[in-house]
Amino acid sequence: MSTVKKYWKSVDQLDQKNPIVENLEQNEFPNKLPQDFNKDDSKIEDASTSRRDFLKYAGFTTAAATVAACEGPVIKSVPYVVQPERIRPGVANYYASTIADGYDFASILVKTREGRPIKIKRNSDSPLFGSANARVHASILSMYDSLRLRGPKINNNDSNWNDFRSEIIKKLDLLSKSNKPIVLLTQTFASPTANSIIKKLISKYPNIRQVIYDTVSESEALDAFENIHGLRAFADYDFSKSETIISIDADFLGDWQGGGYDKNYAKARVPENKTHGNSKMSYHMQFESNMTLSGANADKRVPCTPSELKTVLAFMYGELINKSIDTKLDSKLEKSAFLALERIKSSGTKAVVVSGIQDVNAQELILAINTIIKSDAFDPKNPRLVRKGNSKEVNKFVKDLTGEKISGLITIGVNPVLNLSNGSVISDAIKKLDFSLSFSLKMDETASACNYVAATNHYLESWGDYEFKTGYYFLAQPTIRPLFDTYQFQDFILEILGENENYYSFIKKYWTDNLLGGYSFSKALHDGYYKKAYSIKNNLSFSPKDMLAKASILVEKNKKGMSLILYPKTGMGDGKQANNPWLKEFPDPITRVSWDNYITISKKDADAIGLKNVSVANGALNGSYANVKVENQTLIAPVLIQPGQSEGTVGLAFGFGNKMGLKKEMQVGVNAYRLYINQNRVQKVSITPADGFHEFACVQLHNTLMGRGDIIKETSLEVFNTKEKELWNPIPKVSKNHMETEVTSPEVDIWQEYDRSIGHHFNLSIDLNSCTGCGACVIACHAENNVPVVGKEEVRKSRDMHWLRIDRYYSSGETFKADDQTKEDIDGLGDSLSTFGKMEQASQNPQVAFQPVMCQHCNHAPCETVCPVAASSHGRQGQNHMAYNRCVGTRYCANNCPYKVRRFNWFLYNKNDEFDYHMNNDLGRMVLNPDVVVRSRGVMEKCSFCIQMTQKTILDAKLAGRQIEDGEFQTACSNACSSGAITFGDINDKSSKVATLIEEDRMYHLLESVGTKPNVMYQTKVRNTDQT
Repeated sequence: MSTVKKYWKSVDQLDQKNPIVENLEQNEFPNKLPQDFNKDDSKIEDASTSRRDFLKYAGFTTAAATVAACEGPVIKSVPYVVQPERIRPGVANYYASTIADGYDFASILVKTREGRPIKIKRNSDSPLFGSANARVHASILSMYDSLRLRGPKINNNDSNWNDFRSEIIKKLDLLSKSNKPIVLLTQTFASPTANSIIKKLISKYPNIRQVIYDTVSESEALDAFENIHGLRAFADYDFSKSETIISIDADFLGDWQGGGYDKNYAKARVPENKTHGNSKMSYHMQFESNMTLSGANADKRVPCTPSELKTVLAFMYGELINKSIDTKLDSKLEKSAFLALERIKSSGTKAVVVSGIQDVNAQELILAINTIIKSDAFDPKNPRLVRKGNSKEVNKFVKDLTGEKISGLITIGVNPVLNLSNGSVISDAIKKLDFSLSFSLKMDETASACNYVAATNHYLESWGDYEFKTGYYFLAQPTIRPLFDTYQFQDFILEILGENENYYSFIKKYWTDNLLGGYSFSKALHDGYYKKAYSIKNNLSFSPKDMLAKASILVEKNKKGMSLILYPKTGMGDGKQANNPWLKEFPDPITRVSWDNYITISKKDADAIGLKNVSVANGALNGSYANVKVENQTLIAPVLIQPGQSEGTVGLAFGFGNKMGLKKEMQVGVNAYRLYINQNRVQKVSITPADGFHEFACVQLHNTLMGRGDIIKETSLEVFNTKEKELWNPIPKVSKNHMETEVTSPEVDIWQEYDRSIGHHFNLSIDLNSCTGCGACVIACHAENNVPVVGKEEVRKSRDMHWLRIDRYYSSGETFKADDQTKEDIDGLGDSLSTFGKMEQASQNPQVAFQPVMCQHCNHAPCETVCPVAASSHGRQGQNHMAYNRCVGTRYCANNCPYKVRRFNWFLYNKNDEFDYHMNNDLGRMVLNPDVVVRSRGVMEKCSFCIQMTQKTILDAKLAGRQIEDGEFQTACSNACSSGAITFGDINDKSSKVATLIEEDRMYHLLESVGTKPNVMYQTKVRNTDQT
């Protein structure tokens, strides 16, 4: 008896009149495939089918795009009718692409599952910009922002693209005929084709003038390079070629000049294998006001005021050319400057000097110094093109706008109403214009002031090409069909111009005609980059007399009063992703505070003004409020006392304080751009106490090691080279029968030992010399393992859910070594109480150390023995497993864990209006990794060594019938770590890197004296401090 089976696609099919299901059933694929749609990769170059056409058929993307537009829940999406060949359920696809949002620039790989992007990875094959910072990793979540614009708007009313386009053309034609000026205000487009399209637009409408606006300006460095070379760019630097790095206010491990320097920096920071005691590593000296990532990683850090920074640079230049400049440095600062000079002279061409001082003269001196010493790390011939903004032109634009000298404004990728100091005045002026158009992802402050708002694609929905450095080209490709009714501005302009091609065709033609020279476009698209031999002519020539005069100008008289230094935070950057919950909950690497920005101030200045931080009864941190006044701008901000902050200065981070286009929970902090007058990071400021205390969400309140040198082991390069391991990295010992026995000895082991030599045994190594504390691994862990966001109040209660944390420790004295000695010198109980009390306070200018800590996957795990339901158990491959469906939430395991790395789900964090973040809406949940279960309330969770990734690697190799090669085993954190600090692998593979690292003299385990035998190892930190 035959039957016709019917398979239900969703519960909504029970309702025969449901319009969503009816529409999807009848028209799952809205557009027909081109007739020459080609499944043969070898012929795809000859086909007119674009990759966007294919993406229309990429299963979940079509359903998601349609359902999202209809506001139907993603969980009811309709499955494939015809399965696309390239999409295999359960198998991830990767696409090479590029992010270039005007602030962050990186070559990336995008992981997709069933057609939806779920994770960003760095493109390790890329010759340049292959690193991805925390913001780049988090940018995947910004695509699923439920507050994104879903279509064009005219006068705040929804419109369609045909009417919108017609209106824009009429307005442009009208203003062109009357020759009324229009300003095109754009971010930096390091894109040959985007710049070409803009030139075409200006050619058709000569009344349009482009102004390039970088939200966080580095215009002075661009001016200096342009003065010498005639090209608006940055000189590039390769820190792996340096023995000595002198940085004067350049946070090159942060966002200085586009960032991405950490990879090469870390290469030179790891001491080579000990061979006859001559291991080498670079020496890094940092002069700065705010405590930065670069300063925290330096061998010697010198706090300075902004005027002192300029004076130090002038002094060093004068000494290098044997010309004295009357700088009148204080003796301590002069000693540090002389030490820097000695290092530069001894290293010769292996030295490099960099600076972030916002002064054209200072930047020209930097170019001159590196030319004089012939620095190997200095590359002016192939400069970076990632910033093009001009502060003078921006200031002129603001003056013209507020003076009603322009009639129209078009903004692309920028938000001047929020990010310029006189934003309210600019908003009022925009509303008075004859014509205003904003290309924007969200209804932000600028878009809300404009008559016309064009909803733009997210970069993961877009085509693009970029030249980040002369001769280095990158391609971006869409990884999903646009979720909403949005447009790329390039496609929109091409249609306005009447071009008979879309942006993809324009890119392909431009690259074929101008760049590739016969090289395959498909190959370049597959790789994500293309390198072409090219360099600018080296015009570097300096007049010593002129440079000496410019150095003299830098020397400022002693200026009294406080200086405010504005800076981009590691997590938020310029604030483009302010509605990203991963980044809001990301703890700042230095302060360890999330969900806020704040005034950073030294302890001495705080005491003088009457500002303080206090720990309250529940263990949380509170801070005073302060009135902050710069010229005629005033705001009230909380205060955080920051060790290492230069006296006479305060800091405040960009990226917070915006309200529009953000959920209520995300509207935190104060808008520092209001104090960013003339786009200058340094401002004279008045600080006075204000009423009340602010509640911080700080994840680490114990800031010092207090002489516990076994937690972060470190030594100097001299000791590392000349002394035996037992002196600087001893194995802890315990007493057995009154005899000292190493804790790793089986004789003192109370556990039954197992044979771990069969099969795989995973270990993870963390090199404390390479780890810069950037936090990219933290965000990558969130994305890979569906770690929930819990919000400020829960973080404040120490209920954060980070599987991986990066502990930051300050020294109590000038160095950690001094702290160890202080502890050893304690004499008696009374002395110990007073001394340890003092050691809880950080030094005014401390040494800093970072230590990533996750579940240590102990072979003798104390969490496993106390679990009454066997939810925590050990696997044969060295991983400590969590069976979530067995866990009953006793939390015994967390109490018994000496590393405090287990996290408890106090609430249900998904589909819960009390936690209105990405997991509380269908669009946001599209980012979830289907290979990892979303945990429920009452369940304990922790690092799993990304077991889903290791198992996939094993199964892939098994299916292919081959051995697994070293480097194939990865975790989210090891894959994200561009500095190479985190290495994961199988120690039973004796040829693997991790098996080599476990035998290194620098290797140790955290709290080894406890006897847990972890599968996470650390490499002792070596400091090049012998001459400081």
